[in-house]
Amino acid sequence: MKRRHISGLLGGLAGLSLPRLAKAAPLQVVDAATSQPIPGATVAAAGKILPADMQGEVGPQGMSGTLFARAPGYRAGSFSLAALPADGKLPLAPFTPHALYLSVYGAGSHTLLGNALALARRGAVNALVVDIKGDSGLIPYPSSATLAQQDGARRITTIPDLAAFVRMLHAQGVYAIARIVTFKDNALASLRPDLAVHNAAGELFRDRENMAWTDPFQPEVRAYNVAIAIEAAQAGFDEIQFDYLRFPDASQALQFAQPVSSASRVSAIAAFLAEARRQLLPYNVYIAADIFGYVCWNRNDTGIGQSLEAIAANTDYISPMLYPSGFQYGIPGDPNPVAHAYDIVYRSLRQAQLRLNIPPQRFRPWLQAFTDYAFDHRPFGAAEIAEQTRAAADFGTDGWMLWNPRNDYSATGL
Repeated sequence: MKRRHISGLLGGLAGLSLPRLAKAAPLQVVDAATSQPIPGATVAAAGKILPADMQGEVGPQGMSGTLFARAPGYRAGSFSLAALPADGKLPLAPFTPHALYLSVYGAGSHTLLGNALALARRGAVNALVVDIKGDSGLIPYPSSATLAQQDGARRITTIPDLAAFVRMLHAQGVYAIARIVTFKDNALASLRPDLAVHNAAGELFRDRENMAWTDPFQPEVRAYNVAIAIEAAQAGFDEIQFDYLRFPDASQALQFAQPVSSASRVSAIAAFLAEARRQLLPYNVYIAADIFGYVCWNRNDTGIGQSLEAIAANTDYISPMLYPSGFQYGIPGDPNPVAHAYDIVYRSLRQAQLRLNIPPQRFRPWLQAFTDYAFDHRPFGAAEIAEQTRAAADFGTDGWMLWNPRNDYSATGL
């Protein structure tokens, strides 16, 4: 009965002249400088990613509010869906960050922050990577995250007003990257052993720096770090960068909330990134992940849950730490990394790109701006830094970031 009824209804409609629904012209994300389409742009509206083709075209039918667009190598853009350009073009401005790192303390230091901003005013750099959750779990601004109030993370305040801090950076033309040290979190792990990594004896695991770690399998740990990322996005940061996005590298047996294997480690890291990406979608911020340099070469998860393929799936940028001093075993054909800094940077990036088959702009590496600790203890000054930045530029990355734990960039030659 139902089939005959529907068939008859369709037959009756076939004889009617129905108005055709107007189809909205597709929008296209383009380079603001050249008007050329941007392949693989991310376009979102109403908290959902809209499918865009390889020519950057997207059809946001039925959407209202604001449309977001971003693509590696460009500044993110926002467009009102009620007043879209007549030609359907959504221009994004090309941008290549050249960044310096500032710690929790550096961000609040008149001298260290002032020196970094002076380099920015001279055009030597145009971006800063700022700790908003540092290596020991410290959070330097008034966070409203519940765990931050309980675990000692708020022991110091070096950024009294996070949004005002970001506005100050933007006023000086500085691209603002929020670094979040994710699973290495001495403050939270010490307060909440139930959320921490333990050794075989059931005691709190501590790494070579005597720091405790939180368990990446724990939903409460993941939610805490996503909450910090959302606060950074709400404050106006252009990019969220997750560091220590991994399991601890330890030779001893460790205990976690779930059985641990290469597959389960990779799955835990991927799940965290997927959730962070979903919750950060309304803020139109770029998402980056720091990885060990050797992850570019290793086909396994390096024992820490870092898989190139899994991380690339939920990030805009991959940021390998390509410090020559970190390649203690060298790379094929280069047994002395500090003497071949260009090769370390260029060849590691190339190795990762060949595996992922993604544009070079998806990479922005960390480069070494500190004295070697693993080989001949040579200083890394202007010549060594220039060698690394040249390798990144020759490869075509979307810029680079310099790491100096003391936040001292006086010898960089920038």
